[in-house]
Amino acid sequence: MRLMDRIDTRQAVVAIVGLGYVGLPLALTFVAQRYTVLGFDIDSEKVGSLNAGCSYIRHIAAADISNAVNSALFSATTDYGRLHEADAIILCVPTPLTRHREPDLSYVSTTVEHLVPHLREGQLIVLESTTYPGTTRELVIPVLERSGFKSGVEILVAFSPEREDPGNPTHNTRSIPKVIGGDGPWALKAGCALYGNVVTATVPVSSPEAAEAVKLTENIFRSVNIALVNELKLVFSAMGIDIWEVLDAAKSKPFGFMPFYPGPGLGGHCIPIDPFYLTWKAREFDMSTRFIELAGEVNTSMPRHVVTKVAEALNFRFAKSLNNSTILILGLAYKKNVEDIRESPALRIIELLEAQGARVSFYDPYVSVIPVTREHMSLANRRGIQLTSDAMHEFDAVLIVTDHDEVDYPTVVASSRLVVDTRNATRAVEQYRERIVKA
Repeated sequence: MRLMDRIDTRQAVVAIVGLGYVGLPLALTFVAQRYTVLGFDIDSEKVGSLNAGCSYIRHIAAADISNAVNSALFSATTDYGRLHEADAIILCVPTPLTRHREPDLSYVSTTVEHLVPHLREGQLIVLESTTYPGTTRELVIPVLERSGFKSGVEILVAFSPEREDPGNPTHNTRSIPKVIGGDGPWALKAGCALYGNVVTATVPVSSPEAAEAVKLTENIFRSVNIALVNELKLVFSAMGIDIWEVLDAAKSKPFGFMPFYPGPGLGGHCIPIDPFYLTWKAREFDMSTRFIELAGEVNTSMPRHVVTKVAEALNFRFAKSLNNSTILILGLAYKKNVEDIRESPALRIIELLEAQGARVSFYDPYVSVIPVTREHMSLANRRGIQLTSDAMHEFDAVLIVTDHDEVDYPTVVASSRLVVDTRNATRAVEQYRERIVKA
């Protein structure tokens, strides 16, 4: 088979559609293994930045992009017409939720439709975007077959879920095994061969549906366990017990326990979204997902819980209401040490605080300006403040939403009148602990 020969000899040209937090590191991983990569994105500014050797994702070094471009193995384009040059096409496009928490597959369907005029016989097409079981077979393949090429015969189609964790210091794209489900044995074989040359291990499964279910299962597992500790946090707090102390002690058990941690709400591109993809699909089979939905309810209630804790602390400490109080949000990103604000609970917390009359500012060492987002348009283009001791002292409360490592938390506590900590970021602070409230 010509495709397999080109994959094995690294002559295959790999097209990656969508150059964000998933597609860009994947492109660089293929380049590092000496594959020629064409990167496609509808954002011409991104394309221009990449071709100039610049990075727009903080944890991806500009030098890595510059080296890829200078090697002549990588180039970015907005021209879908170049897809005919590719032997393998990998789709890494967003799959968000609608306002009604239903799957929004518009990016997938639009992208697949753009592929059709440019397909040629012998290509491998892989969807990596997180979605519900059945998407590849029910949505992607029928559109691709409008080209006149039949899946499993003239073209090969597979699903391989992305497993990116932005900013993870231990695991990267190459070190994380790839799950692959193909539409037929040839698609599975080709997918395993392609990814097998660039990652440490591949995990073949019986179908695209199984691979799609793997991704949902991984993140539902996390969502449910985070909901559990969030609920325990509320219960233990009412009893005067510190959940963080409990978890630190519990994780000393060498078996039967895996620590998950509470927080101000879920964020990122997976955990707040993936469970609802399965919940939506389950209705087609007259199945309810009560456990998953309950976890979603607990997690989505956390921003309101945080706001309530801030209000209670202001009232108890200063006999002051949220209305006209000044609040500094410390950390906008959905997790520490990255600039990624997708689905960040900080944005919802700002909206809830302001709805009660608070005047809110923010500081994040990775986010100086709030970008345009689908759900929080009113916050777009707001600028953060400079974090100084004088500035912090002017606020009624500092609310720690994201625990970035480079923030000096002893100074934050020493310079603030009240600190509400949702991440246990102040655990090592020894002085002025009376100013700290955990939420």
